[in-house]
Amino acid sequence: MTATPQDLVVASGNPGKLAEFQQLLGPLGLRVRAQAEFGVDDVEETGLTFVENALIKARAAARASGGPALADDSGLAVDALNGAPGIYSARYAGEPKSDCANNDKLLSALREVPEGQRGARYWCVLVYLRHADDPVPIIVQQDWPGDILAYPRGEGGFGYDPLFWVPESGASVAELSAEEKNRLSHRGRALQALIARLKA
Repeated sequence: MTATPQDLVVASGNPGKLAEFQQLLGPLGLRVRAQAEFGVDDVEETGLTFVENALIKARAAARASGGPALADDSGLAVDALNGAPGIYSARYAGEPKSDCANNDKLLSALREVPEGQRGARYWCVLVYLRHADDPVPIIVQQDWPGDILAYPRGEGGFGYDPLFWVPESGASVAELSAEEKNRLSHRGRALQALIARLKA
């Protein structure tokens, strides 16, 4: 299968991310397609930063589809854990990937850390490649500050959302509506920055 000019191949199989991307990029006339539709499996993320890993993923998706590709690498950096889980956020508790196991490990790691010292940031790096050998990828980076709760709250979102408290909203990310999350989140704001660059 080859991508059409309207297709934007996203280097992810995460249904939550794909839905967020389609909601925000659809109005530009782009059709978000999962990399699996083009026979791309998850690639080994050998980078040491979110930027390096996003580039690796975008290049693999662009090469397989023959069209433009978008990859994000995102994760949670907790101050008291020297930025962990960081680039290992999705597999913090090991394989197979499990949001529940990751959240349990995070709560365990922060058991002795008092309230007020549990600051954290969600980070998102987006890389857009026009083609696999694009020498000037568009790269945007955004963060979302908050705190880690002592117990999960809310049923929405995915990943660490039930543990990530957003002071400005007085809620965990898992308690926010999809619209509010897209407006406030690291990924939502990174996408808005990317959209502005694409329009320019």
